[in-house]
Amino acid sequence: MSSFQTEARSRQSVEWVMSARQQLAHALIDPFFVEVLFDQLSDVVFFIKDLHGRYLVVNDALRRRCGYKQKSELLGRSSLEVFPAELGAIYLAQDLEVIRQGRAISNRLELHLYNDGVRGWCLTHKIPLLDQHSQVAGLAGISRDLRMPDEAHPVYQRLSEVVAHIQRFYAQPLRLEDLAAISHLSVSQLERHMQRIFELTPKQFIIKTRLEAATRLLEGDASITTIAHACGYTDHSAFSRQFRQVVGLAPAKYRELFRSHRT
Repeated sequence: MSSFQTEARSRQSVEWVMSARQQLAHALIDPFFVEVLFDQLSDVVFFIKDLHGRYLVVNDALRRRCGYKQKSELLGRSSLEVFPAELGAIYLAQDLEVIRQGRAISNRLELHLYNDGVRGWCLTHKIPLLDQHSQVAGLAGISRDLRMPDEAHPVYQRLSEVVAHIQRFYAQPLRLEDLAAISHLSVSQLERHMQRIFELTPKQFIIKTRLEAATRLLEGDASITTIAHACGYTDHSAFSRQFRQVVGLAPAKYRELFRSHRT
């Protein structure tokens, strides 16, 4: 078979698949059938929202973590009505940014705080949903809990030394070249294996380690500046900016929220 014939057959195959997909999409009674599937995943929060950032579809993990008895109690509400005010405002702003710009968010490391007092690290993905005219009609997203590292991977032992170094020296400047040297890998190999085994890039792992330490220190009475320096940040503003980007709250607001949950 000539290359021309191979290319033609490949093109016909793609056209057939696209046609079959469109036919199935039009034939479905409920285009949100994935809700039932996502209900089976306890470590994944799933949602679909309208142009105003209001929940149209949620899975059971989101319902449970937000402290509601029925999923229907979430529907029609925005993040601003579900989460603490400042946190909800950040989530809603993120939703509206995806909708306005029509651009996805992928692999964003976040520390989520839920109304039931649970907090946990996750990777968030959000995509704009397009209508038949290629206009944004809403968004869909998932936030997946970080899993335990794959200890069976042949490079795990090398990376465990890198992780131990980060956890011991997170208050100091950390260079990727030095971490690569510890693992006897190149920088690109280190990044690839870290993402495969820990689901985070080395930089994300450093951020996670530093902010985990910061959240523990914020449970006490140390000043924000003191905490910033103790967690490897050169100044208060750099620490506050990154904390807000990942957690959704300024450090002082996080401290207030933690104390309100504790009382």
